[in-house]
Amino acid sequence: MNKEFENILSLLTEDEKNEVNLNQIDSPEKLIPLLLKRVNPNNVQHLALLIKQSVLPSICAETDDEIDQLFSKIEKEPNLLFIEKIQDKIEDFINKRFERDKRVVIERTSDISKLVLLMEEYLNEAISSNGSSSKNVINIKEKIESINIQEDGLEALTKLQNELINAASSIEKEMHTVTTKLETGKSKVQELEEKVKTLENELSRTKTENMKDHLTGLLTRKAFSEEVKRIESAYERIKTQYAVVFFDLDHFKKLNDTYGHECGDVVLSTFGKILNKSIRDHDVVGRYGGEEFVAIIHFNLNRELLQFLKRIKTIVTENSFLYKTNKIKVTFSAGVAIRSTYPTYENTLQKADMLLYQAKENGRNKIILENGMEI
Repeated sequence: MNKEFENILSLLTEDEKNEVNLNQIDSPEKLIPLLLKRVNPNNVQHLALLIKQSVLPSICAETDDEIDQLFSKIEKEPNLLFIEKIQDKIEDFINKRFERDKRVVIERTSDISKLVLLMEEYLNEAISSNGSSSKNVINIKEKIESINIQEDGLEALTKLQNELINAASSIEKEMHTVTTKLETGKSKVQELEEKVKTLENELSRTKTENMKDHLTGLLTRKAFSEEVKRIESAYERIKTQYAVVFFDLDHFKKLNDTYGHECGDVVLSTFGKILNKSIRDHDVVGRYGGEEFVAIIHFNLNRELLQFLKRIKTIVTENSFLYKTNKIKVTFSAGVAIRSTYPTYENTLQKADMLLYQAKENGRNKIILENGMEI
């Protein structure tokens, strides 16, 4: 085994090294099939972007410069993702993200327990003060009932008057103290309500952000799958008719290679906006991965579905995508399958994917429906 081949082997992952030993690979030529199993570089870049999003805090405002530094290196050299040391570092970032977010939630919700303890203290004081004053009043009442005005005379009444005045003053003072504390408690309740409302808004925003693809603003693949469950439930109950449309931008890799990934992002974002503005409230569209998109389009008549498909194709093909000073022509291919034709949603999606592949094979820039019709 020569030195050059040994250097190549040293760059392999542990699993790849094990496969080399198992299959007794002893030359660069025999190594080629093993290396071809590696993930496509374009997919690795997309994967790196998704991983970076997962390690960034969603609630805690605190960030880590190390994250940006690491993923800047990965952006330049995506294969770093396959190094065990880098994977361990990413796992550490994910664990830190969970801990930071958890700490912020605990801090923001701890005010609730503080309020409960505070109100318990104030109410106990109010009850205790009220009990003490009530006892004083009861004692005075007993004295009033026992006074014989003829025998005890004015002196006893004067003494009783003083006790009544003192009791009234004591009650007034206690009620003022309780009222002041309750007013303070009220302010703290209002302050807490504002904090809770802010927290609810932030959590709601975070949930929404996690459902949306950061680049296109469409549903993520996971969020789209959740919407499918809801739509399938309606389909099972009332047989609402819908189509699954699988989109794929044509020659996207060439576009990235020619103009750069920033341009590719602009095209993806613009195409996502076109899809989002073209659907109705009860339709859904998501980014399936890379340059692939999937939509669920409800319709009663076939012409409604055809109008949607023709509208998308017209907008995309008759206009240019603008990147800096470049006007770029973009086309897409798509496959369309009708849910009612298949036993499950998964079967429908699979058929739409097959029709998309057929559109690609037949020259791209076309939409193929399951009945053979092309747009």
